[in-house]
Amino acid sequence: MKLSIVIVSYNVRSYLEACLQSVRKALEGIEGEVFVVDNHSSDDTVSVLRSQYSWVRLIENQENLGFAKANNIAIRQSQGDYVLLLNPDTVVGEQTLRSALLFMDEHPKAGGAGVMMLNTDGTRAPESRRALPTPWVSCLKMLGFTKRYYMSHLPWDAPGRIDVVSGAFCLLRKEALDKIGLLDEDFFMYGEDIDLSYRLLKAGWENWYLPYAIVHHKGKSTQKSDYRYVHIFYQAMLIFFRKHYSHLSIFYTLPVKMAIYFRASIALIDLLRKKMHL
Repeated sequence: MKLSIVIVSYNVRSYLEACLQSVRKALEGIEGEVFVVDNHSSDDTVSVLRSQYSWVRLIENQENLGFAKANNIAIRQSQGDYVLLLNPDTVVGEQTLRSALLFMDEHPKAGGAGVMMLNTDGTRAPESRRALPTPWVSCLKMLGFTKRYYMSHLPWDAPGRIDVVSGAFCLLRKEALDKIGLLDEDFFMYGEDIDLSYRLLKAGWENWYLPYAIVHHKGKSTQKSDYRYVHIFYQAMLIFFRKHYSHLSIFYTLPVKMAIYFRASIALIDLLRKKMHL
């Protein structure tokens, strides 16, 4: 089998249906399978999938296991030469899968690949290409200097080597996954794509940006209006930093940790202010 697509869903049935409809068209002529791992949605996702999407392999979790664990459940059952981790709030272009797979076949050192993610308004999402959040790059980003983090020197219309492949569309060579391991389940949500991309690079694989389009309704698959989101997001940053950069001296680590806590505090204050004005 050529491709296994894994979609983790939580209370986004309408977006998921649009995603699946685009995936079915994009998969025409490709030997593939599609998994939907439902993280115990409270909407009608499961009943709709059962009645209208019999071609989808549905995995029902009895609790919200988070992004990494849910993906790993399906990856372990997958049969494809490639695995695509795909957000449910995406719409895939009809030629995107075919073009991306052809590129991977022609570049055997490519372990992971992402694509051009378009926002709902048609603008290009800068997170389509990202650098590793080293202490220096992280500090620059938190100070508002984002060009280096988003690898702005790369052209949008040509393939290019990148550091980090976005989890919204993360095409992975199964051989590479077998060698480096699956997603780190210490990450509940956010950060696991950065960690996986970094492990691919350290193992000698390449990560690529490909100029093939998807639409990403950014943030629709997660709830960003509560305190739990802020905690999970910034906790993921700390997990990644401790895992990969704890060996550095306090001269490098302390400013980054302080910046993370500072940005988390600002986010919480801003969220509280918005709630008070509702």
